[in-house]
Amino acid sequence: MDQSSKILYVGLDVHKDSIAVAYAPDDRGAEVVSLGAIGTRQSDIDKLIRKLQSKGATTLVFVYEAGPCGYWLYRYLTGKGFACHVVAPSLIPRKAGDRVKTDRRDAMTLARLMRSGDLSSIYVPGVEDEALRDLSRGRDDAMQDLKRSKRRLKSFLLRQDIRYEGRATWNPAHLRWLAEVVCPTPPQQIVFQEYLRAVSEQQERRQRVEHELHEAVKGWRLYPVVEAIQALRGLELTGAVILMTELGDITRFENPRQLMSYLGLTPSEYSSGERRRQGGITKAGNSHARRALVEGAWAYRYPAKVSRHLQLRLEKLPTEVQAISWKAQVRLCKRYRQLTARGKHVNQVVVAIAREMAAFAWAIARIVPLAA
Repeated sequence: MDQSSKILYVGLDVHKDSIAVAYAPDDRGAEVVSLGAIGTRQSDIDKLIRKLQSKGATTLVFVYEAGPCGYWLYRYLTGKGFACHVVAPSLIPRKAGDRVKTDRRDAMTLARLMRSGDLSSIYVPGVEDEALRDLSRGRDDAMQDLKRSKRRLKSFLLRQDIRYEGRATWNPAHLRWLAEVVCPTPPQQIVFQEYLRAVSEQQERRQRVEHELHEAVKGWRLYPVVEAIQALRGLELTGAVILMTELGDITRFENPRQLMSYLGLTPSEYSSGERRRQGGITKAGNSHARRALVEGAWAYRYPAKVSRHLQLRLEKLPTEVQAISWKAQVRLCKRYRQLTARGKHVNQVVVAIAREMAAFAWAIARIVPLAA
């Protein structure tokens, strides 16, 4: 290595039990060097740092892919004062004809691309932000498990030709009907009771996690924004919490278009020459936040109106936020009618509304002071 080089770009291919390491000197003509694999303990990281510093480098720039191992390595390295970047695997340039993938080559590729400036870092949430995001996703997991339990119970009853004649399910009348169900045989009755018990347990689990989420978010630095974006129709407390825990401080985006693109709500495009072709939305970025917006967007299929529940939320908010809320209602309800009248599929219309909801949420977040 050229001793005059002062910067080393260090690529890390992180796995559960090992980390493949490679470094690239600042000199563009210098070869990328592989250091093999190390362990994942903090003592292993410290030993690696000493080894790299012994090569005469005054600055170390680390980079690794986001993955199931989380952000502990990022926090450990930045805590020691080193620059560390986390990149999305889907945004790493790949050669079309490259059919060989190994940990060693991945680490060398990361180091080389970091040196050339071809990698874009992702947003790394703080410890508190990630904790609330985990709680929010735990609530989502509980919801998915509850839905599966309900489907399993309904499928079982359908196989036995036991049908509920009411209009709505899982309301008090349906639950009373379930309490009186008698299956053809004792073994099937046992299965039915276990399925019904599973639904009850999952409902209680979802309620517990949701309660903890609503309580924990009250002390969060972004809670003022959570309250403010509830001014938007279709975004009640749970939806607002999901959106903000997934996105963090959305004012880090310079304009609404960046936020829309991050959420994967912008149309895909394949244009060449004079031909311009747009497809469905990219669905890149955060799916949890995107789903929260899309679910909320269904509220705009009705005429613009401030309901009693929305009025109670608006009373606590500044006049400027209330004005944005009403502007959003008037525009988005009108937009829904226009797009529907043009023959657009209702799902396309709802996604278009969700895209604009993100812009209004961004505008509200910019005028709300954060908690100290």
